[in-house]
Amino acid sequence: MRTPSSISLAIVTDMAGSSSTSCSLLLLVVAAVLMSLLYAANAGSWRQLTAGFSRVMLNESQFVVQKPYDLPLNERYDPCGGVRRFWVFATDKPINATRHGYPRTEIKVDKVYSSGVWQFEGDVYVPWGTSGASVMQIFGAAPPHASTVMLPVYDGQLTYYDLTRVVADRVYDRWIRLNVVHDVAAGNVTVYVDGERRLEVPGHGGTEHYFKFGVYTQGLHKHSHRMEAHWKNVAIYTKPYA
Repeated sequence: MRTPSSISLAIVTDMAGSSSTSCSLLLLVVAAVLMSLLYAANAGSWRQLTAGFSRVMLNESQFVVQKPYDLPLNERYDPCGGVRRFWVFATDKPINATRHGYPRTEIKVDKVYSSGVWQFEGDVYVPWGTSGASVMQIFGAAPPHASTVMLPVYDGQLTYYDLTRVVADRVYDRWIRLNVVHDVAAGNVTVYVDGERRLEVPGHGGTEHYFKFGVYTQGLHKHSHRMEAHWKNVAIYTKPYA
């Protein structure tokens, strides 16, 4: 049986021999083949990251959207075709009238955990120009911290809290696979980008945790006026201690 990649390569060969085939169409097919091969190469490492874990079955009501309190949901959040699109402006209001804080449009995954090993997985796309916005975090920590980990984007770099720890370069305008593993008892967090381990850091304590993703304005450094992120294939996994 011929694989999709071999069929695509055969099509490319046939097209190359046809004088009536446009060069641009040929290049598009070649690009599609290369992307499929790259995806297949990475798929094995992605599957290894979730080996031994069980997927947590969530319903849509557990994806709780937090957005500026004075705006309707559809002005800052658009779930369409399996992709959740979040955006916020630096001048937006916080999530409620009584709570001070920077603007955000993000989802709180309503699944609190206190023990075991937990893993967040998803594909994120950050449009060019977005800066100074966290795109994913694990909420919950011991004071004075509020979160166990936070992953903001600054000028095309995915970072750990601020600009001193770069997790991934050149993240603008492309999909990247993000896996974040939190071992509660060991008190550490490991971050993988496209299947490659890019960060391992200690946690910040705390007894209750949950995952959040979207865009959340950060005030430590200059942020862009508009901040946006797209997410798809989000899943949560867990496993007990051996």
